Amino acid sequence: MNSIARALIKAGILKNDLDYHFLRASMVILFLFFGYQKWFEYEAQALLPYISHGPFIFWMYSAFGIRGATYFLGVSEWLFGTLLFAGYWNKKLGILGALGSCFTFIATTTIIPFIPGGWAASAGGFPAMTEKVAFLLKDLVLFAVSVYLLRQDVIRASLFKTTASESSTTICQDATPTGIAAGKYRDDSDERHASSQPPASVLE
Repeated sequence: MNSIARALIKAGILKNDLDYHFLRASMVILFLFFGYQKWFEYEAQALLPYISHGPFIFWMYSAFGIRGATYFLGVSEWLFGTLLFAGYWNKKLGILGALGSCFTFIATTTIIPFIPGGWAASAGGFPAMTEKVAFLLKDLVLFAVSVYLLRQDVIRASLFKTTASESSTTICQDATPTGIAAGKYRDDSDERHASSQPPASVLE
């Protein structure tokens, strides 16, 4: 096992926040493809039992209609994916994307208790799940990934703000009247000290 661990370390698994960047890229790709699906009729029909039984999203059919609801989801998923992608450079945008991602998977995983036919009656019901629950259960992992990205972006944004604040404080302290006066006092003292010394010719 130690040899495997050493081989993985040599391969670079511990370098440059590999897990952080890989998870972010995975979520961006996922939102890209999930959002693309929402623009087609087959996906609108497939989502009917899920959206209509979601405690946080059931209202979308009455607000937007069947196709409008899937369009709304598609735009939202592309927006969150774009924000997550921007998080590579701007952690504040990354935080917004991670928050949207968290809400997305809270909305989907909370459908599980309410969706009809979610548990296989032929196997005694719960916890024997059907494909409907299995389709939603994966979102629990995606929610955990979203929380991880949210936490990491908040940490990095906070560290950047703290570093910038400390640098600004140092610059301000150097530019204060006290600092300038101290520098001027040292210059005047040096000049007086130099003028008090007799010329070299006198000393000779």
